[in-house]
Amino acid sequence: MDCPHSAEPRCSRRVRRGHHGGMVNIIEVLSRYDGVARAKHLAAANVSGFQLKAALASGAVSRVALGVYAVPGADVQLVSIRSLPAEPACVTAAQFQGLWVLEAPGVPHVALTHSRTYPGFVCHRSAAAPTLMDSVVQSLRCLPELDALVVAESAVVLKGLPLSGLRQRLDGRNDGRERRIVAGIVPQSQSIIECMARYLLRRAGFHVESQVNIPGMGHLDLMVDGRLGIETDGAGFHMDRTSFEEDRRRWNVTTRLGIPTLIVSYPLLKNRPHEFIATVREALNRLSAAA
Repeated sequence: MDCPHSAEPRCSRRVRRGHHGGMVNIIEVLSRYDGVARAKHLAAANVSGFQLKAALASGAVSRVALGVYAVPGADVQLVSIRSLPAEPACVTAAQFQGLWVLEAPGVPHVALTHSRTYPGFVCHRSAAAPTLMDSVVQSLRCLPELDALVVAESAVVLKGLPLSGLRQRLDGRNDGRERRIVAGIVPQSQSIIECMARYLLRRAGFHVESQVNIPGMGHLDLMVDGRLGIETDGAGFHMDRTSFEEDRRRWNVTTRLGIPTLIVSYPLLKNRPHEFIATVREALNRLSAAA
């Protein structure tokens, strides 16, 4: 007998309930998979066949490949990856996880449970869908040094990935390069620009301190050889009036305190790193000559 307070048949309501008695929302389940999930993911979340058929009929969900379902507007790249079937890996997973990525890969990196490869994809072997830790380790082993560093540092800074756990994962005999990259991570880093500048400066042989406390100013992004300040300027972070005024206040404080400071941008570091290093070297030489 139907409930007198609902026009929905009791059998339908029962089908839509999870094993804990709560209502299962297929759209919410799909959102946990960034809008694209395979049938086994939906079944594991107690989405019933009735719900799936109803969602397909209403257009709220579409079948994008055999056993793969997505919400309208789902990421095309993610659809192609899960349709293989595979999962995002390495730098591609880092993008989906909101980590810093220096350069988007030309082709997606994917994790597979078998040794087969697919044209148009960089394939990584993985027994299961990569965790955040797995994605970072894959990036450290796969990408150029700076690209790997920004991914790993952002995982620590933005997602709280424990450095101790990362070091433990990289204790193998062949992990020397990866351990060296991890040794350059600064958990207090504030931006990808700061990470890039620090890496370039250290590679050029400078002594670099990060987030140096300056009385009356706050923290200076970088201090080179104890004499030259570096402030990183990302236009996306400095567009509002409050931020604009704060930047000028900080610059004025370093000037009053006699701390010469260079302001560097992402395009300079990304496209003209040699120019950046030459500018720093020249500034330090002039400071030495004036002393």
